Amino acid sequence: MNATSDTTRDGSGARPTRRRAAQRRTRIVATIGPASDDRATLRSLADAGMDVARVTLAHGGIDEAVDRVRALREVAPQVGILADLPGPKVRAVAFPEGGVTLAAGSELLLVPGSSVVSSSADRIGVAVDDVVGRLEVGDAVALGDGGASLVVLGPSDDGVRVRVRSGGRLQGRPGVTAPARSMQLSTPTPEDLERLEVLASEGVEAVAVSFVQSAADMVKVRAAVGRDGPMLCAKIETLEAIEDLDAILAVTDAVMVARGDLGVRVPLEDVPHHQKRIIRAGVRFGRPVITATQMLESMVGAPVPTRAEVTDVANAVLDGTSAVMLSAETAIGVDPVNVVATMARIVKRTEEDFDYRSWGAGLGVQQVSGPPSSPARITAAITGAAWRAAAEQGAAAIIACTRSGATARAISRFRPEMPIVATTPSARTSRQLTMSWGVATLDVAESKSTDDVVWFAVKRAVEAGYAAPGDVVVVLAGSPNEVDPVADTLRLVRVH
Repeated sequence: MNATSDTTRDGSGARPTRRRAAQRRTRIVATIGPASDDRATLRSLADAGMDVARVTLAHGGIDEAVDRVRALREVAPQVGILADLPGPKVRAVAFPEGGVTLAAGSELLLVPGSSVVSSSADRIGVAVDDVVGRLEVGDAVALGDGGASLVVLGPSDDGVRVRVRSGGRLQGRPGVTAPARSMQLSTPTPEDLERLEVLASEGVEAVAVSFVQSAADMVKVRAAVGRDGPMLCAKIETLEAIEDLDAILAVTDAVMVARGDLGVRVPLEDVPHHQKRIIRAGVRFGRPVITATQMLESMVGAPVPTRAEVTDVANAVLDGTSAVMLSAETAIGVDPVNVVATMARIVKRTEEDFDYRSWGAGLGVQQVSGPPSSPARITAAITGAAWRAAAEQGAAAIIACTRSGATARAISRFRPEMPIVATTPSARTSRQLTMSWGVATLDVAESKSTDDVVWFAVKRAVEAGYAAPGDVVVVLAGSPNEVDPVADTLRLVRVH
């Protein structure tokens, strides 16, 4: 660790006269769909607070996804893009426009998807034909995120008869969840790998992998995309993934608490407890954690959320989640921009009561693998020291000088009260850090020495209003000349 130092060179540009206003720290992910994919709405979503745009392939083809990625790049280049692979999820054959309503107690048929053109209230096609043949009497089947549940009564000539235990509205191509023996899921699918190649060529920042069951699934996807490919986000939505959580976190770049599918695979009363555990474990590993599904669901059709939804969002923020995600609310909702603006207000108000100091103290040692000399272990140690130094000195900001974003993500896990400023020469890294809690990014040019890295980082932070003369900032940096760069330098800099 280097000794405390002062800035001694005169920088160009006006020094700010007052500190930058407090910014929202928890990120907002908004799903792009038919209600939000025109360019004017995309621009308004970014202005309202969308940090990351989710482009899902579950309800459209790869060409449609690419069009949305390119539109986002054009109108909101600062927004990160999270492409969501559909995985091996079994879906119903599409319902007619407007959907149908299933009434509790009614009976209908589940049939192989190849036998119907569209689903109806009397006959629902299951897109994977073999699933229907594996269902047995008494099996529970859920449609969508559990909004409608069925029980199998027995076989029929062309499928199986089921009774509706709890009814609900179904539209589009809702997911079908049945006992594991009938589903036989395998991640990633060959179709996922084909889509992944296209998405990587489009330069998306991150890819979400659906129905992860073990760390081996993520290793397969990483091998396909390569070390320099997009960040990988493991969606935790199966019991198997929860049981293998730490191993998955060791090999993924981010995780998503996918409460919709998780909630139909585990008892509903267990979901909040799994959510808290996934968030805490993800942060401990230094991984961005996205909490998803039905956060402001009523706003698909209403101008304001329910009080319960507001409390749900606030509790996720207080749990320490890195980001909160909107799905149907922005994809097909009546006012996507209002939804994002509402989410931003809820998050910012909640952060006023976040216990920043206790969080870092109770977090524990970052979970990293490798020998003591490995970059990850050194980064974990140096960021821990930086957090303690910043708290003790009352630093104005913590500045992470980074090429890959790893240093900024490592310090982010402490949820410090002062701003985290990542300075980077990489526009891609800046967009990837839109998934990370509390990390603001500033662009800098490449430097030739550690001293220059530190100097220009502090200069940019001062120009941007994160610090002023008389402040102390904590700077994390490494040598730009190393073959395998690592943040191994910690400086406390007094701003003059």
